Amino acid sequence: MDEMYWLSGAAWPQHARKTIDYPKEPLFTMLDRSADNNGDSPYTVFMGKSQTFAEVRDTTNRIANFLVSKGIKTGDKVAIFLPNMPHFPPVFFGALKAGAKVVTCNPMYKSGELNYQLSDTGAKIVFVLDHPTFTPTCYEAIKETDVHTVVVCSVKSYLSKATAIIGGLIGKVPKSPYYEEDKTVFYEQILSDYEPEAPEVDVDPMDTAVLIYTGGTTGSPKGAELTHYNLTSNILQIAEWVYLEEEDTDRPGGVRHGEEVFVGAIPWYHSYGLTLTMLMSTWFAGQLVCIPDPRSGKPPLSDLLKELEKTKGTVFNCVPALYAGIANHPDVGKYDLSSVNICSSGAAPLPPEVAKAFEAVTGTLLFEGYGLTETSPVTHINPTTSKHRKFGSIGLPISDTICKILDMETGTKEMAMGEIGEIAVHGPQVMKQYYKKSEETALVMREINGKRFFLTGDVGHMDEDGYTFISDRKKQMINVGGMKAYPREIEDILFTHPKVKIAAAIGLPRFDDPSNEFVKAYIVLKEGETGTPEEFIEWARDKMAGYKRPKEVDIVDDLPMSSVGKVLRKVLRDLEMQKRAND
Repeated sequence: MDEMYWLSGAAWPQHARKTIDYPKEPLFTMLDRSADNNGDSPYTVFMGKSQTFAEVRDTTNRIANFLVSKGIKTGDKVAIFLPNMPHFPPVFFGALKAGAKVVTCNPMYKSGELNYQLSDTGAKIVFVLDHPTFTPTCYEAIKETDVHTVVVCSVKSYLSKATAIIGGLIGKVPKSPYYEEDKTVFYEQILSDYEPEAPEVDVDPMDTAVLIYTGGTTGSPKGAELTHYNLTSNILQIAEWVYLEEEDTDRPGGVRHGEEVFVGAIPWYHSYGLTLTMLMSTWFAGQLVCIPDPRSGKPPLSDLLKELEKTKGTVFNCVPALYAGIANHPDVGKYDLSSVNICSSGAAPLPPEVAKAFEAVTGTLLFEGYGLTETSPVTHINPTTSKHRKFGSIGLPISDTICKILDMETGTKEMAMGEIGEIAVHGPQVMKQYYKKSEETALVMREINGKRFFLTGDVGHMDEDGYTFISDRKKQMINVGGMKAYPREIEDILFTHPKVKIAAAIGLPRFDDPSNEFVKAYIVLKEGETGTPEEFIEWARDKMAGYKRPKEVDIVDDLPMSSVGKVLRKVLRDLEMQKRAND
């Protein structure tokens, strides 16, 4: 099969180049460039106060000098254990300017989970939010690791003086209950004690910039090594693709330099939030709105809606669960969301009904993309027009990206058009390797026609137009009497029921035949709705084949989710199996 056949498809965006010349430069170059050209423009925005690009570069350079003074050398690891706060960009770029590799850590980790990541990478310094939970967790996690310094970052650093004083007086500013003096340095000390001129350190753009951990829900976490070049390439690939047409919006065109307001609702420790929001905003000299907890407020998501309206956010990268929450928010009609123009969905499958509901309440076109931590993360995006978008598809491979569907047994045989197999991708955004896991790396890499392909672990097919459709994760297929049922397909159908807010499907072994499985569904109802399991089981009879239909349904208040909005099916299955064992 001609691996470039999709390039001639009619749906290929007319404004997108099929191949791009990617600069080989360190990631922090983008911050310096924006500070040189847009130094007085606001960059990070938090609680009504902003920092300019020049101010953030100043802080970045001070942090870099601090790290060098603490013995950080080229290739050492610096960990960031922070939510989406204004500290994140200068710490991130400062570590890179010092020659270090950044380790991004989920701020919701417990001490054992964080300890694993710090131990595995050999990180020397950790930046953590001054907080009653986060800071003590960090102190506990660094035990028996190579970490010798904890930098405690206070919210006060980025509040107005009046707000900081009042917050301190009434106890609203978060603060750790204690500090380990022999290991602790305070963020404010760095800003006052170190020079704002960057240290002279040679950084190879083809070397690793960030270690982002993945695979925690399916096995032991692995650190994906993403290079400066990987991430720079993906920024340009994404920007090249996004172009809105006049028939869909009152603001046609692509991402605008110096004009966009990127709303940081997705965590920056995760590749989706890091690349599409934090790094994109830096490259395009746009504002970066810091949202530490998008679900805060009463009802939930109210604070996010307020920020979207207040900051006049224009770029909103989010996950299906949050889009569904916004669409079903009881007060969504009270907020002016007209500024939002560029909306992408990723990190989890986007049910078509969720997209339609969000578009109905906002008037904004929502398009789905696809990728993985190992691919920086984006490999596919649906055309950003209503004419060429295909609901249910993850879209087309973006510039310089080749997609193949390979057999699921060996990952070496290319499947025919329309046949299901494992999705494999090649492109400049594909990771260098898994950190210290050469065997794991070898398992997911294949050389085909002289090109290096990454096996995604996702099952799907490509249609005659080159669009890719995902059935589900390879490890989450449900074996029903030899027939393969895919949770995503089942969930998409359940989402069409007018009472369903969120749904999840899993496979469970039959009591009488553990080698065989049946489908169980979990449903969260929309506010004010009532329903019974029997009602949904009966409704499904006319909606899906017998082997796909849920044999059991639980009506639940909520579903276990990762910090980026993925339903944790493995947790549901583990809880169900534990319940069975106790019965």
